[in-house]
Amino acid sequence: ALTLAIMILPLILRSAEEALKSVPLSFREASFALGAGKLRTIFIIILPVAIPGILAGIILSIGRIVGESAALLYTSGSVAKVAGLMDSGRTLSVHMYAISSEGQHINEAYSTAMILIIIVFLINLGSNYLAKKLVKA
Repeated sequence: ALTLAIMILPLILRSAEEALKSVPLSFREASFALGAGKLRTIFIIILPVAIPGILAGIILSIGRIVGESAALLYTSGSVAKVAGLMDSGRTLSVHMYAISSEGQHINEAYSTAMILIIIVFLINLGSNYLAKKLVKA
């Protein structure tokens, strides 16, 4: 988890920065002209407009984390068992790579790929729901 967090953090920060920069300056100026303070402007005006861009960056990062296998192959391990908190384990993408490289368990590799696709789809649905809730609020 720490390896992936370090790998993905620059992507999330950059997408959040770009989303915040994309908010028109006129929104900030109008808020200040109406007497709102800096903190109120940030939380009431800027963040609700920037949330879709921030969530898009987070969704892309989650998709990259789910599909990442090269970094995990060498840091997390590739033991095919249920791992404890400090044990070596195997993620779905590493599992798919391992069983497809053997050449004998192609159907199981396809099943693992389908599970990965379903997980990413559910994460996208959940984030879309969250984005709609946050934009309405």
